[in-house]
Amino acid sequence: MRRRVVDKAREYLLSHRDGPVSVADLCAVTAVSRRTLQYCFREVLGVRPVYYLRALRLAGVRRELKACGTRRTSVGDVAARWGFWHLSHFAADYRKMFGELPSETLYSQRAN
Repeated sequence: MRRRVVDKAREYLLSHRDGPVSVADLCAVTAVSRRTLQYCFREVLGVRPVYYLRALRLAGVRRELKACGTRRTSVGDVAARWGFWHLSHFAADYRKMFGELPSETLYSQRAN
């Protein structure tokens, strides 16, 4: 059952990647309580749902920045497509997860 709850939540997160998704939204979609959702994520993935959501979105931004190549885009545009609206918080989280700023990822791809 716990794997099913996480899979359903993940599917919802992926289909709503560009907007803010709350734990309450995930509870409604999976038809479980907040505590059950927390237990499911912790047992199956080892993290809380909020951390998983952030990591999923940050990884999506990174993939998109790496795929930009010479195409003109901005970090802000890509971040907004993945639901990040506070760019300073986004950049700090990105750096913490990947060890570089999102602009460094983008410009390293343009240089290649």
